[in-house]
Amino acid sequence: MKAIYYFSILFFLSNALQAQVDKNDEYLNEPDTIKVVQLDEVLILKGEVDEESKKNFLVLQRRVQRVYPYAKTAADRLVALDKGMAKLKTEKEKKKYFKIVEKYLENEFEGQLKKLSRRDGQILVKLIHRQTGSTTFDLIKEQKSGWKAFWANKTARVFSINLKTQYNPYNVAEDFLIETILVRAFEEGRLPKQKPGININYQELSKSWNEKVAKSKT
Repeated sequence: MKAIYYFSILFFLSNALQAQVDKNDEYLNEPDTIKVVQLDEVLILKGEVDEESKKNFLVLQRRVQRVYPYAKTAADRLVALDKGMAKLKTEKEKKKYFKIVEKYLENEFEGQLKKLSRRDGQILVKLIHRQTGSTTFDLIKEQKSGWKAFWANKTARVFSINLKTQYNPYNVAEDFLIETILVRAFEEGRLPKQKPGININYQELSKSWNEKVAKSKT
């Protein structure tokens, strides 16, 4: 059962979509306490990289490191919820248990999720797919209904968030950058590692992008 995601993401949307946060300045004005991965290494490009690209990567890196813990926590809560549900026999007991968990999560996440910007939200949607193997849209559809999923996504799209977005580092450049940021952060102990819900082989992924870059230069 994946009820945890229905709550966490829908609750996120009800707050984050109302956030009046600038897309970049909130990060660029913060003290630089995060070790920055060199952009030319990440893109596997040789030669000079313009300052705008470096700035954009820094912003992305900070966003990823900010929202990844929410995706990981959601996955952890799902495991706990499944174990709890497995011990219950009746639908009445399960519904009561879910309401208790839902209330707990509301108290746990409300203040934090309100601080996320819309751009943070789209990255979180991607990372939810990375950690669970299911899109946010499908998780809402599974737990509630296709109708609720449709309207949740329709509302989100007004704020430039697509709940159907998949995490696709093999074909989407931004997702490859996100994966690189995560891998480096795991290796350096800046983020806690959690096995993803989709198959990702970073060595093969890097090789694939190296080949794409090489082809683009021919």
